[in-house]
This record gives sequence, structure tokens and C-alpha cells, in this order.
Amino acid sequence: FDTRGNDKQTECCRAWLDPNATDIVYGGAKGGAKSFTGCKLIFGDAMMYPETHYFIARNELSALRKFTIPSIHECFDDWGLNISQYAKFNGQDNYYSLYNKSRVYLLDAAWMPSDPLYMRFGSMQFTRGWGEETGEWHEAAKNNLMASVGRWKNDTYGLAPKFLQTCNPSKNYLYRDYYKPWKDGTLPKWKRFIQALPTDNKMLSPEYILNLERTLNNNERQRLLYGNWEYDNNPAALIDYEKACDVFTNTHVPEGRKCITADIARLGGDRVVIIEWNGMRGKVTAYKREKLTVTTTNIEAARSRNAVGKSDVLVDSDGMGSGVEDFGGFKGFVNNARALPDPKKPVGADGKPVVENFDNLKSQCGFRMAEIINANGLYLECEDWMKPLIIEELEQVQQKALDSELKRGLLPKDKVKELIGRSPDFWDAILMRVWFELKPQVKLAMTTI
Repeated sequence: FDTRGNDKQTECCRAWLDPNATDIVYGGAKGGAKSFTGCKLIFGDAMMYPETHYFIARNELSALRKFTIPSIHECFDDWGLNISQYAKFNGQDNYYSLYNKSRVYLLDAAWMPSDPLYMRFGSMQFTRGWGEETGEWHEAAKNNLMASVGRWKNDTYGLAPKFLQTCNPSKNYLYRDYYKPWKDGTLPKWKRFIQALPTDNKMLSPEYILNLERTLNNNERQRLLYGNWEYDNNPAALIDYEKACDVFTNTHVPEGRKCITADIARLGGDRVVIIEWNGMRGKVTAYKREKLTVTTTNIEAARSRNAVGKSDVLVDSDGMGSGVEDFGGFKGFVNNARALPDPKKPVGADGKPVVENFDNLKSQCGFRMAEIINANGLYLECEDWMKPLIIEELEQVQQKALDSELKRGLLPKDKVKELIGRSPDFWDAILMRVWFELKPQVKLAMTTI
């Protein structure tokens, strides 16, 4: 493998050869020779070790055919080999069959409603694998494919399981689990992160980089040319990533009104999330779906701890939540209810409160909570396992119809579920806290005798 002076490519190859490195991310920008590297490593192994099995996965199979297959041919040309003499492509089942009985499969890693947990990868057995453009993936796809490597003739050849991911900067699990720990110096030894920039690739012409400078907008230039992982690549996002991380350290947030919000599991895989609030300081508990009586008992225990009335407890009124609302006598949060007037704003010319321009109550509360988070006004106390899940949900708080003249609204819950592979139950319980700001407490006059 002649890397032709590309030191980052050399570093990636060394990680591939290191038996202690099993999880490798090589990415950062366009033009860093990421695809060429992946093809060389996968087909290099397949050529050297007879009867071994590999995969190349991408979010869309059509993209593999259009963009990755040409890179495969380029690799064989670089070796001075006629690919037709060494590898035959089965277009029906999408795999390469090599002369030595090794195989390289092309896989579709897209999320499917019929297979939300990626069970289709569960029985697959591979020697090693490569994920292309994994910034577009759901984390569950990466986890299930990574679990499939190291299961085919690795012992025969003494090969460590390897999973290579090539990508551009993305604010998903890649940022959380690879880039950020690498930057902080806390990346585990079995993981590797290699930052690749177009300037590392000595085979690129200066005109290519100049063209990127001229044609990319600022958002794209930061990510795809400069490899800036900190730059937000989603203009519709309402919550800054760093501010989402800060909610667990914002201990300065003052105490205030005590209340409770709860998102009740409606499906077997969803969680019950209960948050005990003291101002904008929330203590979060979560557990798997339980009987209505158990959930109601848990809410009553939280109510007793905080000395609040039933009118200070708000549960979602959709699905199972409506049962808890009726059973416990609590307040109900109706997602699709009309937006409420802002009690802190003046009334209209007709003397009536002005309803804000949101498509429903949930959107109104979501936008308000996003503003609070970005202003360092939220503090959450929870167990460590919840933190990455909460951050992941806050990252997906997006405005729908960004360029529309219509009422402002949030990205629908079913779309968020597609993006993260689960229901955003923590976020639903968090945003409901704003309802109490829109429904202020009535201050009663004190009387003396």
C-alpha cells in the first residue's frame, strides 16, 4: 500500500495492522482518500486470506454502487491487477466473490421501520468490515455491524476483529464516542481516531482544494474542507451541542417552583421518565414500562418527597399517559393542543392575550425550552447512563419547515425516532416543564385577623 506521502493514511493502515485496535474511525473532510483507504484494506485482506468474509456498508446500497465500486476498481488498477481475473461481482446478491473463495458483501445500513433494531445483521458472520459515510448512520447500525466482525475464520489466521468507519464531521455518536474523547485524550486504547483533511492527500491537485474554497458555503467549508467537528452542520437544530452537554453541570441554576413532569411509556420499548423539578433544576428518573398502578405509585412518592399537590403534576395525555392522568388525578399535557398566550407579554389591541405563532402546545414548549438550554438555564441531575441518551435527544430538537411562512413547529416525534432509533422520552418530559411557566401560579392575597 503506497500511501504516497499521506501520513494520515499511513496511520490508518498501522491501526488496521495493530491487533489492539479493533474500532477505527478515519475521517474529517472531503478528499482525504478515505474511500480509497477502505477499499485497499478490505480487498487487501480478502486477497491475502482465503475464504474470509468482509462487508462494505453504506446508508444506501445505490450509493455503494455509484461511488464505492469505482474506488474498488481504482484500487485494483493501482495494484496493477485486472479485477476481472481476481474478483467477480454478483449483482443479484451484491457481493464480490474472489479467486481464493473470499467474499466482500455490500450492505445497506439504512434504518427501516420494519427492522428498527437492525436485527437483519444479527446472524451475519464476518472477518472484518468497513462502514462508509457513517455520519449518516444510526448508532444501532454501527453497533450491530460491529458485533458481526471477528466471527469468520479469524482464529484460522490469527486476525483481530476490525471495524473501520470513514466519515465526515457529524454531531452524532462519532463526535461523542470518538472525536471528543480523542480531543480530550480519553479515547480507549482499542479505539483509534484519525483526522483526515484534503491537504493530507498528496495526490489531490491544488485546483481541487481551491474549488472547494469557492463552491462550498461556510457551513460546508467548515466541515468538509477544514474538518471542523465543532461546527454545527444542521441549520434547523434548535439546541447547541455544547449547551446540551452543559445541562449536567449548570449547578448555578437557582431553585424555584416545585412541580413534576412525566412521560409515560406507550410501547414496550419506551421508558417511563419522571422529573422532579425545583425551578429549572430537574432530578430525572427512568425505568421500563410498568403497570399504571406502579407508575402512579412512583409519581405519588415523588409528590410526597417534594410536597406538591396533584395540580403540580403534569403527565402526557397520549396513550398510556391518559390512563395515569385519570388514575392519579393529575394534570394532562396534550401535545396537539393549541399554543398558549405568554403571560409575560402584553395583551393585544382587543384586550385579549395574544397566542404565540406555534403549530401546537408541544412546539411552543419545545422552542421555549431550547432557549432556556442555550442560555445555560437548565440543570439536570441523573444517572450517568442517561446522559448520552438525553444529549442525543436534545441534538435532534429541530425546527420543521425552516424556510416556511407557516407557524413554527418541531420535527415530528416519528421522524426523531427514525433518526435515533427510539422514542425521545427524556426530551418530552423536559419540555413539559415550560407548561408551568405558561400557566403561572395564582398568588393569593394574605389576610390577617
